Amino acid sequence: MTGWTAILPLKLSADRKSRLAPVLSGKERQRLGDQMACHVITELRAVVAIDDIIMLSPRPIADWPVRHALDQGRGLNAELDALAATIPSHILIIHGDLPLVTAYDIAALLDAADSSGSAIAPDRHGQGTNALAFRTRPNGLCFAFGADSFARHQLRLGNVLAIIERTGLACDIDTPDDLAYAQTQNFKLLE
Repeated sequence: MTGWTAILPLKLSADRKSRLAPVLSGKERQRLGDQMACHVITELRAVVAIDDIIMLSPRPIADWPVRHALDQGRGLNAELDALAATIPSHILIIHGDLPLVTAYDIAALLDAADSSGSAIAPDRHGQGTNALAFRTRPNGLCFAFGADSFARHQLRLGNVLAIIERTGLACDIDTPDDLAYAQTQNFKLLE
């Protein structure tokens, strides 16, 4: 069986998670971003079906157990289109701000993609896309991450798309409200 390649796009700029500025300082936002990304990587590494993890970012991070692909600043969708074009099949794109995700959540998404051809995990508001998996990427598919990406990915993929709704995949942290919700689910910020 072919193993999956996970792509983890990460912003590493000093203004990362800027919508959390009302409740967290710049250093706290950096620490939170690293904490969540490390958690996602740990869970990805626990999924037997995943053979490779690629961090798509402007620079590598020493000691992180992933391969690095350089984000050249063309925008998330263009960067993902270019990187995914180099991977023949079994592609998972998962965001690094999922503090509650588990290996079981990720495995469920991959199983659904294996069965239906592709699978998507929306955010808890049903608007964004937190993870997207393809057994084989459809010809001509351009990624549509950003505002209302869940609806746009559904439109582009049609009937070959399984929708996976699990708390671990749905809970991302972008806003103070998201952070408060994650904390009600027992997420704890590192001191």
